[in-house]
Amino acid sequence: MAAKTNPSSSSSSSSSLLLTMSLLLLVLSVFVPSSVLSATLRSDIQALEAIIRSVDPSSISPSSYLSTWDFSEDPCEGSGTFLGVMCSFPLDNTTSRVTEIDLDDDGYDGFLSDEVGNLTELTVLSLNKNRFRGPVPETVFQLRKLTKLSLAENFFTGDISPEVTRLKELKTIDFSKNSIAGEIPPRISALRSLTHLILSNNHLDGRIPALNGLWKLQVLELGNNHLYGMLPKLPPSLRTLSLCFNSLAGRISPLHRLKQLVSLDVSQNRFSGTVGHEILTFPDISRINVSFNQFISIEVIKVTGSRLRMLDAEGNHLQGHLPLNLATYENLKDINLRSNMFSGDIPRIYGKRLENSWRSLYLENNYLSGTLPEEFQKISKQIRGNLSNNCLQCPKNVPICQGPQKPKSQCTNAMLGSLE
Repeated sequence: MAAKTNPSSSSSSSSSLLLTMSLLLLVLSVFVPSSVLSATLRSDIQALEAIIRSVDPSSISPSSYLSTWDFSEDPCEGSGTFLGVMCSFPLDNTTSRVTEIDLDDDGYDGFLSDEVGNLTELTVLSLNKNRFRGPVPETVFQLRKLTKLSLAENFFTGDISPEVTRLKELKTIDFSKNSIAGEIPPRISALRSLTHLILSNNHLDGRIPALNGLWKLQVLELGNNHLYGMLPKLPPSLRTLSLCFNSLAGRISPLHRLKQLVSLDVSQNRFSGTVGHEILTFPDISRINVSFNQFISIEVIKVTGSRLRMLDAEGNHLQGHLPLNLATYENLKDINLRSNMFSGDIPRIYGKRLENSWRSLYLENNYLSGTLPEEFQKISKQIRGNLSNNCLQCPKNVPICQGPQKPKSQCTNAMLGSLE
């Protein structure tokens, strides 16, 4: 006869099993890190899958970040996978979220998928030095938590969407070295957290909008575009300003307010008037490039404690005598005043500075005259420079005297013309 099962015994066993499982789950929740229990949000995984599908597989090398994107593992939990991806790990065991995509410069060739806009917790999107092309997806401008949007050195086209002004947390925009066209959005000053705005080496045109509302901005680089018009209002917080290779015109006196500047480059434009002493005496200024404009004078006053190391004013219409007070800029190393209309003698102090602290002096293609000061002939160290195409009595044994000189009459006529 078969033995009968005791119902109370079966019930007791089930209760014990449930109790054991409950205790096990409790122990796991206490002692196992939440990052192990959580998994990446499914829509974030799908967005990452779409991003890699939009890249030509043949451009993904075995040593690249994208080669580690193995979707058999969870993007936020894999060991040694998904390089270039950072995640958040919530303490309440909810799903992990992708917060950063920072790819290596391996030459990825493809497009940026629209589905990147589904990564709503993204704070950093950096794809620098690759071969991404096509317009920047509009969905990028739905990523309200972005603090850094860096797409430099790719082949992106189209314009800068006005929707970029919705990204109020942005601190860095770098679209440099692409093929982006159109105007700079006029309301870009709404991005009050911005510290770096780098749009150089594109096909941008139009006028530069007022940017004084960007009161935290430290770096503004707009060089190598097709921008025109006068200088706009700029924030006094700027440390680096580059506007080179555009068609900007007018006076640069609005720059006098930018007293925190360290580096200034307005070369290859159509600026005119005077390079004021205010700019040369900014407390922290180290590099000034005003070359290839239409300036007629430069104000160099006597200073102490200047940090200026490089002055480039080549290719203007600067007239009169060479500025004596340049010798008082104790940290100055490199001077380029070639291709102007300077006349008269070369100051003897220039030779002394070349012997002691100056590394280079370019004065060719002016209207300088007279005998080269003997200090130049005593220079023993290796220096860079050129004094040719003036009207100087320049000994051939002096290295920077190499090259022909103009007839004296040309310099005499130029000097008389500057006095009229």
